[in-house]
Amino acid sequence: MQFTIESRQLTNNVETQQTFIEAGSPDDAIGEFVRQNHSELISLTRPVRGQESIATVKKDDSVYLVRVYAA
Repeated sequence: MQFTIESRQLTNNVETQQTFIEAGSPDDAIGEFVRQNHSELISLTRPVRGQESIATVKKDDSVYLVRVYAA
């Protein structure tokens, strides 16, 4: 299954970046995203309704808001 991952740096007003990752679940997709970007998962939230997960990821001195949903 392919997942779309949108990431946006919280500390600066920059554009959202999209990444596509093949994974078996949203948790696997965010794990692969973190691994590929050499970053650290801070939090992961799975809303009861809806099809997306929302995570906070830290890389170097920056924090990113990350949305994960089926492509």
